[in-house]
Amino acid sequence: MSFSTLIDAQTLSVRIRAGDVLVVDCRFDLSDPLAGARSYAQGHIPGAVYASLDADLSDLSKSPLLGRHPLPEASAFSAALSRWGWTPQTPVVAYDAANGALAAARLWWMLRLVGARDVAVLDGGIAAWTRAGFALDAGSVRREPTRVDATFDAAQIVYTDALAAALQDPRTLLVDARAVQRYLGENETIDKAAGHVPGAVNRPFADNLDASGCFKPAAQLRTEFAALLGLHRPADTIHMCGSGVTACHNLLAMEHAGLAGSRLYAPSWSGWSADPARPVATNT
Repeated sequence: MSFSTLIDAQTLSVRIRAGDVLVVDCRFDLSDPLAGARSYAQGHIPGAVYASLDADLSDLSKSPLLGRHPLPEASAFSAALSRWGWTPQTPVVAYDAANGALAAARLWWMLRLVGARDVAVLDGGIAAWTRAGFALDAGSVRREPTRVDATFDAAQIVYTDALAAALQDPRTLLVDARAVQRYLGENETIDKAAGHVPGAVNRPFADNLDASGCFKPAAQLRTEFAALLGLHRPADTIHMCGSGVTACHNLLAMEHAGLAGSRLYAPSWSGWSADPARPVATNT
């Protein structure tokens, strides 16, 4: 059985017992970048390897114009995939402690960039796993390394100049996944400038979730995103957030709702606002 967006804890448990899935722990805390690794060492889903947002899913040495979490080179991501024992035929499940936002959805999207389709996010994250009564394991995990030479599908990634040009076309819809206060410029504690890209609409990623921290049903998400998109096609939709991480949550939600084909503005607000010449909109 294949999967492409979300998987529940019970189904993941079955797949782990069958031994046919790579599980990746993507827990991360923006205020304490090493917290995820510590939590992983204290207890993780059995067989899971650990992926650091900073070290494995980003390249922090790149220009600030590419955002706070610039994409790594494909060669660096390939090295991580090789270390985890991934092959193009390997099903993958990513999870975190932030309902997919930090940084399971980011890994899901990056695997899509290299052509993987049998990849999902654990719905409800590690909390759903433990709530279902499944145990954690503090033991070390060693998988047989592989040799991966992956390339990114550049058509799925939008950078700043391309975004500025796309926004001149009324068919383009830019969706900002940040909380309302940050989008409006009322409470910016992370990036240098407050506000949003002119023309962007706001869909906080938390709106994708129900009270339990799991994704809303696909039909409900489709109704909500259809109202947001209006006459815009999914293929004309570009997602952003603060640094190109939580925006992947909205992209995942749209895919789960059957609205495929949207893209990610990878530098997001941190990249856009790093250039003082770029215009900024606020609630005033």
